[in-house]
Amino acid sequence: MTIIKSPGPKSKCPIRKRTLLTRVQAGGVATVFKVLANDTRLRILHALCLTGEISQGNLASQLGLRPQAVSNQLAKLHDLGIVATRREGIHIHYRLVDLCVTSLLDQALCLFEQAGPPGSLSNRTQVCCQRNLG
Repeated sequence: MTIIKSPGPKSKCPIRKRTLLTRVQAGGVATVFKVLANDTRLRILHALCLTGEISQGNLASQLGLRPQAVSNQLAKLHDLGIVATRREGIHIHYRLVDLCVTSLLDQALCLFEQAGPPGSLSNRTQVCCQRNLG
């Protein structure tokens, strides 16, 4: 059990309190990132964050996509356990069940929005972390 210690000042970042990832854990995290690394799925997740719950048809309409395209992407998110469904008659409604995705999406948007000139990564990360931690 190896603990990686931060060389800098104490941080509120909970990842620094974890042991080094095993190969299995790293593979699992990589799988999550691969599923999330798709612009359509990210738009779907953001829409679910904003609406709470929405039918597949309304989601497709809101995103300007074909219902089948949305259905395929929702299936991948459902398989990973990120979204859940509720049937109402012939309509299937989707909602986020893994709320960690909301904070992950918020962090990613923060990093994107704070992008500055080359070499400013540590500064913008600090701004994002401070915004989200307190």
